[in-house]
Amino acid sequence: MADYNKILLMGRLTRDPQLNFLPSNTPVVEIGLASSRRFRRQDGTQGEETLFVDCRAFGRTAELVNQYFTKGRPIFIEGRLQLDQWEDKEGNRRSKHRVFIESFSFIDARDNKQQKRADGQETGYSSDPTEVGSNDHSISTASTSAHDDVDDDDIPF
Repeated sequence: MADYNKILLMGRLTRDPQLNFLPSNTPVVEIGLASSRRFRRQDGTQGEETLFVDCRAFGRTAELVNQYFTKGRPIFIEGRLQLDQWEDKEGNRRSKHRVFIESFSFIDARDNKQQKRADGQETGYSSDPTEVGSNDHSISTASTSAHDDVDDDDIPF
């Protein structure tokens, strides 16, 4: 049996991206993502639940997320789930799931309905979220390999 670790999430940033650099000078960015789901309860009332997810990106992807995103801006990310484990100050073992961002897409529009892609080209752009993914021109994508500049020795956990 082959293993498969892929996650797709769309939501809004809960804080501004936090860009840092590893000892190898590789950029790493941390973001918080909130993704909400609306549903109808059995009694007919409307309910909503929000999932908060910590995400991390390395290399060029980290630089682009830091450059183009701020708190509250929507984003569509594609990545993989990873488990971070550490020992706290009291010596207790702790763990936390995090999404390792491999690529992302812009999902909101600019005032002039044009969006500059990460490679500098302009593309037509739709602000209607129902159109996301419905054609190749509705979103612009910034995709870089997240593994280009990262060695296992660079990761601080």
